[in-house]
Amino acid sequence: MNMESSLNEQLTVKALKEISVPKAIGAILLISGAAFLFLIYLLYFRETADATASWVEKLPALNALLNSVSTILIVAGYLAIRRKNYIVHMRFMLMAFVTSSLFLISYLVYHNFVGHTPFPGEGFVRPVYFTILISHIILSAFVVPLVLTSYYFAFSGKFKTHRTVSKWTLPVWLYVSITGVMIFFILNAYV
Repeated sequence: MNMESSLNEQLTVKALKEISVPKAIGAILLISGAAFLFLIYLLYFRETADATASWVEKLPALNALLNSVSTILIVAGYLAIRRKNYIVHMRFMLMAFVTSSLFLISYLVYHNFVGHTPFPGEGFVRPVYFTILISHIILSAFVVPLVLTSYYFAFSGKFKTHRTVSKWTLPVWLYVSITGVMIFFILNAYV
């Protein structure tokens, strides 16, 4: 067994290799769709809490920090794969997944208590903010299934397909992470 196939065996998860691609993609789309619909429900259809704890007000800053860390880890993972350092790439990308997951949990908790946050800015900044926000929202709906699909192909040993999907996942994930931080700072400047 050569070194590359040995490494491939180390990086794969046997249970994922046994799941067919259509079943995996179906499950990923179902989970992603449910998560997105739940978020829409929290933001726009659910009554907000009458009172919130003081720590809830700190969650947007935590979210921006987690998005910033995710951005750094994604870039580090990209640089590692460009150097063909597969193990380091995997570690950075798993850490990016963890920080992005923590962001999503924190984001859901915040919006569970606060609901939708209106933008009070006026003038030129308003269309700039909404352009960033709308593109961020649209791409955030795609980032979860893209990331999960990239992970499925990587951990099921389908590295060629993983590379193909990841060429789309990387820029979308970076854009969503970066614009999430931008939205925080623009909104924070006017609230």
